[in-house]
Amino acid sequence: MAREDIIRMNREELKRLHVIHKVIEGRLKQVEATRILGLCDRQIRRIVKRIKEEGDEGIIHKSRGKASNRAFSGDFKEKVINIYRDRYYDFGPTLANEKLFELDKIKIGIQTLRNWLIEKGEWQVTHKKRKHRQWRERKHYYGEMEQVDGSHHDWFEGRGPNCVLMAYIDDAKSRVFARFYEYEGTFPFMDSFKRYIRKYGLPHSIYIDRHSTYKSTKKPSIEDELNNREPLSEVGRALKELGVEVIYARSAPAKGRIERLFKTFQDRVVKEMRLKGIKSIREANEFLEYYLPIYNKRFSVKALKKGDIHRPVLQGTDVDAILCIKTERTLRNDFTVAHNKKFYQILDHINAKKVIVEERMNGRIFISYKQRQLNYKEIDKRSKKRPKQSITETPKKRYIPPVDHPWRKFKMGNYPQTYTYQQKEKRNKKEKELLLTKT
Repeated sequence: MAREDIIRMNREELKRLHVIHKVIEGRLKQVEATRILGLCDRQIRRIVKRIKEEGDEGIIHKSRGKASNRAFSGDFKEKVINIYRDRYYDFGPTLANEKLFELDKIKIGIQTLRNWLIEKGEWQVTHKKRKHRQWRERKHYYGEMEQVDGSHHDWFEGRGPNCVLMAYIDDAKSRVFARFYEYEGTFPFMDSFKRYIRKYGLPHSIYIDRHSTYKSTKKPSIEDELNNREPLSEVGRALKELGVEVIYARSAPAKGRIERLFKTFQDRVVKEMRLKGIKSIREANEFLEYYLPIYNKRFSVKALKKGDIHRPVLQGTDVDAILCIKTERTLRNDFTVAHNKKFYQILDHINAKKVIVEERMNGRIFISYKQRQLNYKEIDKRSKKRPKQSITETPKKRYIPPVDHPWRKFKMGNYPQTYTYQQKEKRNKKEKELLLTKT
């Protein structure tokens, strides 16, 4: 079947052609056609003229089937694909587009790059089925709530030691503060929180998970039950002393903002550090000081209401004395305290049974009683075991009282229960001989 006379048009062109035919037939005025098609009167006149000269094909755009004047050449396309395969093989299209512009000075649209990667099989679009979660509105003010968590991940991709990223994200603005540590624990949290409040101030509340570092797993004591309170971890105790409210999340999706941040950082930050050859925690923390302002400027949002809820630390507050590990220890009769297999001699005279041992983040030890620091010195542990008897030493003879000893003045046959049968017989025989000699 011959197909030379078939004209391929889209719906918009068919709609225009129908209206233009009405104009050509005189059944519709050009002014009315401009209102129906949304075109100016000059464009309507040009289309009418073209259809009269070329027929119905005149309605088709002349650039159809031709390459765009702004299209990239095939060589440029292959160059971009080769750079992606060589340096950015596991980057997403968005991040790869940023690095191509930043490092390789290649400017290209994100969707264009995505289409090229999909065409070459370098990228696949995946659609995951998401579980239904109840939406929670953001807090209204900056500093009203900070979501805090630690992320365990191979941040250096085998180039350096294992580490944890302690991160803070504001619930209202999504502003991020983060720092790398060797592990997730009490001191890493306290150090990161100290740096946070030094930079921004004390937040109103903290949203955190139920990790044993943050929420105590101890059973309530009788005193706790009487006062209707829960036992606190060292982190909970320190935050309470600083006046920061602690909110414990019951699931990971409940604090989804910080979880999504970790997903983003495990993609972006890992690859940024790979490009810079970072392989130590010190270098990574120096990189974050440069990277986070750029990230916050781009991805932070505007809070619903103006105002900063962060408050400064009260003047005269010793933050180091709060952000530490406090342990109650017994003060012995000789004014010594045992802590972590070490002994400390208290030099001040106090009338107390218990003292508080403070372990600071810098490794120093402070001992206090009723918020008064005590003078002390570290001493060697005294041995409580008796020295073993030497083999060469002769054992001492057991003392046996003589027969006429007052202790032995008792009636015949009444012997102490501690004597053995042989001892009783021996002493009985001696007493009989003594009586015979007297008689």
